[in-house]
Amino acid sequence: MPNEIMPEGLWTGDYYNEGSGKDGVFDKLKEECGVFGVFGHHDAASLSYYGLHALQHRGEESAGICVADGIQFRYHRGMGLVKEVFGRELLESLQGDRSIGHVRYSTSGDSQITNAQPLVFKYRQGNLAIATNGNIVNEPALRRELEDSGSIFQTTSDTEVIAHLIARSPKNFVEAAKDALQRLVGGFAFLLMTGDKMIVASDPNGLRPLTMGRLGDAYVFASETCAMEVIGAEPVRDIAPGELLVLDADGLHEDRYTEAGRKALCAMEYIYFSRPDSDMNGSNLHSARKRMGSRMALESFVDADVVTGVPDSSISAAIGYAEQTGIPYELGLIKNKYTGRTFIQPSQELREQGVKMKLSAVRRVVEGKRVVMIDDSIVRGTTSRRIVNLLREAGATEVHVRITSPPFQNPCFYGIDTPDRRELIASSKSVDEICREINADSLSFLTPDGLISAIGGYDENSPKGGLCLACFDNEYPTQIDFGGEEKMGCSC
Repeated sequence: MPNEIMPEGLWTGDYYNEGSGKDGVFDKLKEECGVFGVFGHHDAASLSYYGLHALQHRGEESAGICVADGIQFRYHRGMGLVKEVFGRELLESLQGDRSIGHVRYSTSGDSQITNAQPLVFKYRQGNLAIATNGNIVNEPALRRELEDSGSIFQTTSDTEVIAHLIARSPKNFVEAAKDALQRLVGGFAFLLMTGDKMIVASDPNGLRPLTMGRLGDAYVFASETCAMEVIGAEPVRDIAPGELLVLDADGLHEDRYTEAGRKALCAMEYIYFSRPDSDMNGSNLHSARKRMGSRMALESFVDADVVTGVPDSSISAAIGYAEQTGIPYELGLIKNKYTGRTFIQPSQELREQGVKMKLSAVRRVVEGKRVVMIDDSIVRGTTSRRIVNLLREAGATEVHVRITSPPFQNPCFYGIDTPDRRELIASSKSVDEICREINADSLSFLTPDGLISAIGGYDENSPKGGLCLACFDNEYPTQIDFGGEEKMGCSC
C-alpha cells in the first residue's frame, strides 16, 4: 500500500497507525505514551498486556513488554496496537515475576521498531530495560555531549539518553540512576528494570502522571488508574514529584533523587488525554470534566435547544453544561470507532472530507435546532470548522461552540504533540476572529480560573492549583531554552 497521507487511524504504511495522526484530518492534540509495570506477580506479562490495553488511547503506534525472572530478560516489541503485537503463545513465552510495558505515540522521534519501548540494553552490570512517558527538553544537548565523548546511539528516542548516562557512571545502579535523573530537564515518568531491581521515578514537577497500586503482594505502576481497574489492582497513591521508588527482593524502598519543584501536573490530562474512568490526584476525570462543563455554562451561557459534545473526551463536559443550564443533552455527533480497520484506499474527494469517516451529525437530533457544541480544545481550527459545518449541513440553525479549556496558544515541551506556535490559531487570532474562522455563531473558552476551580482536589496551596497551564499562559515550570537545542514534542 502506498505511503501517502490518509485520514487519522487508517493503514498509512506497512502497519496499522504508522505515523498515525501526524497529518490526519483531525487536528486534535495527540496522546503522549503510556507505561505499565508489575513487580512480584507470577503472571506479570499477562497483567501488563491487559494494563497496556487499557492505556491504548495514550499511544497506538507501538507496544512492548519486557519481563525478568531474576536470571534473564525476555521481551517483545512490535508496531501497531497491543492486541496485534501480542498473541497468547507470545505472552506465555514471557515468563517472569516483574515486567515493564509501554504503548507509544511518537510526536518527534521516528515511527520505527528501533524506537519501540521498553528499550533493552546490556551493560557491565547486566541487563537494563527502560520505559518512559514524556519528553526530555535538554535531550539534544545531552545527546551531543554523550556522542562527543564516544557514545553510539541506536535510536532517536530520548529515552536512550538515560541509559548512556547510567552506563557511564561508576556507581551502583540506583545511585547511577539518581545522578542520571538529576541531569534531565522536562516532564517524565520512568520505569527502569534490571535483573533484580525496578526503579520508578517522576519528574521534579510531576508533569506526567504515574500512580502505584497493589494486587495482593504485588506492586503495580501505571500512567492511569484505569489500567489498574482492569486487572483488579487497588490504586494506592500517585508517585510524588522528584520521588524515586526502588523495588527488590526486600520489598519497596521509598526515596528521592531530587527535591520537588513547583507541582505542575499537565492540565490537558484532565481536559482531554486521560480516560474518564481514571482518577488523578483524588479527582475522577469524568466528574472533573462535568464540572468544567458546568463552569463553562456559568461563564458563557447561551440560549439553545440542545447541547452535544464532540466524542469522546467532551461528552462528560457536555453533560455538565446541560445539567447546569437545563438545556437537553443529546447525542448530536456520533463517532465511528472502526474507520481505522478499513483496507480500502479512500478517494481524494473522501480524503478531503475525511472527518465524515470519523464523525457524523445526527440529523433528526439537530435539524432545526440551536445547538451548543462542547469541545475540549481548538488547535489549528480546522477540525472545529469541519464539525460546525457538519452540524449546519445536518440542519442546525445555530451552532454555538464552547471550549472547556482556555485558548491553546503555546507549544508544549513536556510530551504533547503540539504544532509550531505559528500554527496554533489562538496565538494569532482573537476569539471573535476564531469564531468567524470556524463558522460558529458564537465561541467562548473556559477561563484559567474556571479550569482550576473545576478540576479541584489537587493542591490548593500550589500555584495554579498544582497544574501546568503553560500551553495557555506561556509560563513553563522548567527551563525550556537550551540555546536552540531544546526539544519539543515527545520522542520517548
